[in-house]
Parts: sequence; structure tokens; C-alpha cells
Amino acid sequence: MSEKDTSVKKVSWWQGIKSEFKKIIWPDKKTLVRETIAVFVTTVILGLVIVLIDYVVQLGLDHIIR
Repeated sequence: MSEKDTSVKKVSWWQGIKSEFKKIIWPDKKTLVRETIAVFVTTVILGLVIVLIDYVVQLGLDHIIR
């Protein structure tokens, strides 16, 4: 590959990156807050489910071992 081919590919790559970034639609503040709250609530609920399952399994293991 010649040096010219390499520079053309780099320029083309950067143009592709720039054009893809122009296509990004950033969320508005209301959407961002709503989605952040949804992620937080989902994380808390899943954490509680994991804690509950862990507690039940631990109780079962304690019952089997004793």
C-alpha cells in the first residue's frame, strides 16, 4: 500500500466518524431524567431480589447443615 492510499483511508475513516456523530440524537432533559430514574429503580429492585434470594438460600443451607 502506498502512503497516498493510507492517507486517503484515514481521511475517509474520519469523515465516516464525523458523519456518524452528526446522526446522534441526544435526549432532552425530561427524557434523560426519566430514563435515569428508571435505571435507578430497576437497579434497586434487582438488588433487593438478589438479597432476598441470597437470604433464602442461606437459610436453606443453614437448615441443611445443622
